[in-house]
Amino acid sequence: MLGLLGFYDELENRSGQPNGSIRDAVQPVGEPDEADLVAYLDAGHVLIDVMEAGHDAITGSAHRHSPGCSSLVTDGTWLWRLDFPHYLETHHVALPEAFIAHVRNLNYKMPTITVAQFAPRYNETMPLVGWTSATPWRSTATVLVPEPRAVTSKADFDATMLAQDRNRPHGSWVRPRKPRKA
Repeated sequence: MLGLLGFYDELENRSGQPNGSIRDAVQPVGEPDEADLVAYLDAGHVLIDVMEAGHDAITGSAHRHSPGCSSLVTDGTWLWRLDFPHYLETHHVALPEAFIAHVRNLNYKMPTITVAQFAPRYNETMPLVGWTSATPWRSTATVLVPEPRAVTSKADFDATMLAQDRNRPHGSWVRPRKPRKA
């Protein structure tokens, strides 16, 4: 079975998720190597690409992983949602020590996945994250090699959002009323 990261109650609109409440996982500061851990999570293999948009479960704001936020990502040992790096870098959510040790042992480099070893673990993990109707994972590839993917940095996303806010007109967005006839 795969280790699970970021499957919180608030992200699925139902309680009983494998990682409990996100509010219990928030910490005032993160790991000293948090930026490297976030980069590792951002480099994961996308398994299921979900077309949706979500907001931060704590603040309600959009974030760099809002598009496709519940897509599933893996390194072959752990499984997480696409938006999990956002919660790590923004709210410093707690990480399992086993995950931290795993990533540090890999020197923060995303590993190649051997499909024959990975598929059975994936198939037994899916029901735990609410994908009971997912078909068993099969791939024609024998290995999955990490490929670079474009991921917007938090700083770039925040700068873009700030620029958009500055370019919006101020005042009410309500249409003016027509004067009443006398």
